[in-house]
This record gives sequence, structure tokens and C-alpha cells, in this order.
Amino acid sequence: MSKQRSREYRQRVNQALATPRLQQALHAFGDAYLLARENALAGRDFDKLRQAVGEMKDEVRVNHQHYIDQFITNAKAAGATIFIAKTAEEANRYIADLAEEKKCRLAVKSKSMASEEIHLNRALETAGVETVETDLGEWIIQLAGQRPSHMVMPAIHMFRDEVAELFSKKTGQQEPDDIEHLVEVARQQLRRSYLEADIGISGANVAVAETGGIALVTNEGNARLVTTLPKIHVALVGIEKLVPTLDDAQSVLEVLPRNATGQQITSYVSWIRGAVPCGEGKKELHIVLLDNGRSALAESPHCKDALRCVKCGACANVCPIYQTVGGHVFGHIYISAIGIILTAFFHGLDQAAELVRACIGCRACVAVCPSNIDLENIILHLREVIGEEEGIGTGKALVFKKVMRNRKLFHSLLRAGSKLQKPVTKGERTIRHLPLFFSSLTEWRSLPAIAATPLRDQWQTIEQRVEQARYKVAFFAGCLNDFVYPELGRDLVKVLNRFGCEVTLPLEQNCCGVPALYSGDKETATVLAQQNVAAMLEGEPDFIVTTCPTCTMSLQRDFLELLGDNPAWAEKAAMLAEKTIDISRLLHEKLGVDALPKTVNRKVTYHDSCHLKRGAGVWQEPRALLAASGNEVVEMAHADRCCGFGGSYSFTSHPDIARRILTDKLNDIEATGADCVAMDCPGCMLQIGGGLEKADSPVRAAHTISLLAESLDD
Repeated sequence: MSKQRSREYRQRVNQALATPRLQQALHAFGDAYLLARENALAGRDFDKLRQAVGEMKDEVRVNHQHYIDQFITNAKAAGATIFIAKTAEEANRYIADLAEEKKCRLAVKSKSMASEEIHLNRALETAGVETVETDLGEWIIQLAGQRPSHMVMPAIHMFRDEVAELFSKKTGQQEPDDIEHLVEVARQQLRRSYLEADIGISGANVAVAETGGIALVTNEGNARLVTTLPKIHVALVGIEKLVPTLDDAQSVLEVLPRNATGQQITSYVSWIRGAVPCGEGKKELHIVLLDNGRSALAESPHCKDALRCVKCGACANVCPIYQTVGGHVFGHIYISAIGIILTAFFHGLDQAAELVRACIGCRACVAVCPSNIDLENIILHLREVIGEEEGIGTGKALVFKKVMRNRKLFHSLLRAGSKLQKPVTKGERTIRHLPLFFSSLTEWRSLPAIAATPLRDQWQTIEQRVEQARYKVAFFAGCLNDFVYPELGRDLVKVLNRFGCEVTLPLEQNCCGVPALYSGDKETATVLAQQNVAAMLEGEPDFIVTTCPTCTMSLQRDFLELLGDNPAWAEKAAMLAEKTIDISRLLHEKLGVDALPKTVNRKVTYHDSCHLKRGAGVWQEPRALLAASGNEVVEMAHADRCCGFGGSYSFTSHPDIARRILTDKLNDIEATGADCVAMDCPGCMLQIGGGLEKADSPVRAAHTISLLAESLDD
């Protein structure tokens, strides 16, 4: 089953990649969104706002029964009828039975992702009720026979000529693709439905426990027509939409439109408590409180924070995977990062498995989440669960469990690889072409060769020039720095020596464990964490420094989580995390480096590595250091957009997606006119440097520490 599922998913990926208009549309939207969001949040402390929303949503999750009971009591007092649906089937049955009892034949709906989640339209049609979507985007995809490709903008993947073709089929005449005209067509087509509908169906953005009321946040007038004109209004509300008070509702409304669409406020904010008046007739309000996996999510120790979500869709707006393949590929019903988690709990882990693997882990979603959800961390847990359920593959299991845990064997094989690669390196430091079925690995980027002599074997020959050390710094090199880019280690020693630091390289250190962890092998990651904690604390260094942000995140975050429940290792892991620091931050903050002696005549642009900026919180420091050495630093567009590396992601998991993301990055680099692109991650160097070389670009890719070392050359 998993092989067939994977094969079908690959087909959808390939189809999306073969649709350049899709990428153009999503990239254009993403760029416009970032600017609009920045303007909308100007003058506000976003971190403070999202912390408050997250804490409020946590309070509701912890005491959910109290707030459900309070909401039900107050909603009933206002005249609403309440039904609690534990499953999608119960919700569909209640609404379909209500429609049958009231002899409803036509239902109009305003936008509701909860209704998409339970496939409500299908259930109503089976019961003989025609359903008309009245949100413009939802109506478009209903006509197209599709599902939403975005939680807030369901038809964002479609172009106006495609919409004009759909509308022409609906009206029976040729409709021009003028946007104003198409909106008018929709208005004319939908108007009669409002007037003739027997039942109106909506969702809700918040449900207020202290009042028993709900609020709808919309940009079209359709929701007000849906909730007022028909004699029956059904509101389908996920129980996670509950908030304690009106003030809490206002907190959600302060971040939701700003983060979703870059608006200060949407065109309509509709507050409904009890049945909305409907002429002189009697009006009914039915509120269906939907569980459908939400209670199980609330009980999950690793995933529960996902219930903080306010459904703004921002995690898709900034996601490089979504912008490359769209929501019909990177989603099931709910899309992008939050969609992965909700799919697992609402529709089953099997439906989420390929989506989990499609995430590249860039943390862009984490940075913009208005509810402070660490989406990447939750997705990593789901990878672990899938690894336990389905396995991680024979090859990976062999490498991780039999090879990587055995440091001496692992390093011996890497040394052997440096000799076996000679037929393809031809004496160079890069591999431009690989033969036979390996050829695809070098089709769109060259690869760095394994160094003839790794850093650990060179260490004793590196002369350290420091008379009186200010600090003792232990260097966690990571696999790429040690075995592929040993020159980075030499550069690091030169720079740190100049500023009074003695550097050690603990030789018992091993891989940081990220490849295993990201593949779902938590057991191997835990073993490696123990090995590295023991190795790096030996000799009691003042700081533990890295040149790789992924390694930094491992030492600062992952080791704490992997070893936190182990009394023999928890305190040591915490000590390691406290001492670990990225090289740029050490130089800039701890050593106070604000100038370097040699001024270079070089135009440099800077690429923000994902885990450095959005994990370690470092982005200003390397730019300051580059400028301090005399470089002219020019900003590229989308400097913090992922380069598409992601470790095995770009080799075996999703190389075609990685290639497309890299193409975007290379275009942004070339547009700056820079001589060099600097970065602080060996993985990004492999990806970007290989791409530039394959494209015969004159632009050099270099680690910041190497550029700083050059400014110290005698």
C-alpha cells in the first residue's frame, strides 16, 4: 500500500512541476503576501501577539470541557440548538437529517474548511440536497470539481482564463477573462441561490464561550447573506475554535487577517449570537461542534500545540514546497505544514505519510505562525511515528543502525570513499558527472568530493597561533566540515586564534544525528546524541562552536529532547546546549569582533541558512562580520528562502522539488550582480555551490568563516 501511495504521490508531484504557471502564480502571491504582511504588522510586537494567542489556545485545550459546557449553556440561552459531533459521520448525519426533516432542497454555503474536512457537500447531495458554494473561490473550485488548494484562498492556483472557461460553461455563453466581469457573472449567478435556499451553512472563525456567540471573518458579503436569508442557519464549528472571552476573540482577530492576507481587518466581521432575524418568520440556528480527532490531538504530548492554529494559512504562503507544487500536492484537505498534522489526526496517518516526507524542514512556517506553533518539531515526531509504523527502508536502516552508530566504521568508510571516488573526481575537488544510474545526482549540480584527508586527520598538523587564550573552544565539525570541507576547520582556527581563542577538535565526536532523526530513526539519533555529549564536554571547554546551523540545532535543541527524560544524560545535554554557539554569534557577540584588519574589494550577497536564521536566531551577525572585513554586502531577494538542500531530501527523497527551489535561489543570487554568495552552512554550500558550478556561473559560493579568514591573510 505504501509503495502504491508513494508512486501516486510522485505522479502528482511530477504533474505539478510540469506546470510552470502554477509556480509563477504561487511565487507572485508569496512575494506580495510578505510585503502586505509586513505593512499590516508594522508597529506591532508580533512575537508578543502570537505568544498571547498561543497561551490562550493552550488554556482552552487544557480546560476544553469547561469551555465547551460554558459555550453550550450560553448558546442555548441565546436560542441556538447545539449538537456535538464526535466524528465526521455524526456531523454529516445531523445536518443531512435536519435538511430532510425541514424538507430542504437547496443549501447555500459560505466558506468552511470544516465542511471540506467532513465532505459535507457529498453527504448533502446523497440526501438529495443541492449545495451551492457562495464564496467566489469555493464556487470556482466547485465548478471545476476540485478541492481547495489553500485554506484561505481556495482557487489561488487557477488563472483568470481558466475561470472564464468554467464560467462560460456555466452560463452557456463566451465570458471574457476580465476580472471585474467575472466577479459580476458570479454575483448574478449566485443571487437567485440566496433567495431560494432553504438552509444556509457556515463555519466560524471563533466561538466565544462567555457569550455563546460565533464570529465570521470574510472579505465577501456572501457569508452575511448565507447566515441571514435562509430560515435555517447551520454553523459547523471545530471545537478548537473556542475562546474564553470576547477580549480573547479580539486577540485572534488582531492577528488573523494581518497574518492571513496582510489586511488590517477584513471587509466583514460578523458576530452572531442566537438566530439572526429573518423578516417576520421564525429563524433557527443550529451549531454543530465538531470533534473528529481534535480530542485525540489534544491528548498527544508531541502534537497538541497544533490545536493553537487559527487557520490563517500563512504556513503555506511562505512554504517553498507549497510554492513549488501547490496545495493539491502538498496537502490532503488541509494543506502545508499545519495540514500535515491535521491530516494525520483527522484523516489518518496513511493520508499524511507522503506529506510528512515532503516537508523540507526549513522552519519558514514556524517563523510566521501567529499561534507560536513549532510545526517543524511536530512534523519530526510524525516522521518518527511513520518510521516505526512503516520502517525507514532497508538501506537507511543499515546505514543508521549498523554504520553511523559505529563511529570508527563510519569514518573508515568515508576515508575509503575518498579513494574509491578517484575515477569520477579525476583529481578535482568536485564531481561533475556520475555514471549509470547515479547520473541524476549530478544532472543539475556538481557535488563536492570527499576530502583526501579529513579535518580530524589534519588536526595535529594545524599550528595554533594564540599566546594567551581568552577562551577554550571545542569545535563540533559535523560530517561535511570534517570529511568534505576540512579547509573550513583551518579557517576557523585562524580566525579564532586571531581573537584569542584556543580551538580543540574532540575526535570522539560523531554525526549530529539529524539524518537519522529526519528519517524517523529516533533510536539512532539518541545513541549519537549520547556519543556527542560525552565527546564535546571532555576537557570542559568554555564554548562549543559549530560552522553548521543544523548541527547547532541538534546540540542546542534535539539533544535536549532526545535525552531530557534520561537522568544519566539530561543534565549533561543541558550543559552542552548552554555552551553551544554558532561561529558568527561567538565572534560578534562574545568576542566583540567589529573590524578585521584587511579590507577586501568584493561584492558579497548573503544567503540565510534555514536553521541558522529561524532556528538559532542568527542573521545579523554574519552580515556585520562581512561588512567589518570590508565587503560590500548587497541583499538578494528572498535571502532567507530555502535553497532546497535538506540533506537526503535533495538526493533521494525529492530531488526534483529541490532542483526547482535551487533554481529560484540561483536566479536571486545572479540578480544581485555579486561576485560571491556567502553562507554559514556546509549543506547550503554543497547545494548552491554545486548549482552555480553546474551553471558555469562566475559567482563564488563561500562560508562566512572562509571569507573572514581571507581578510586575515598576511
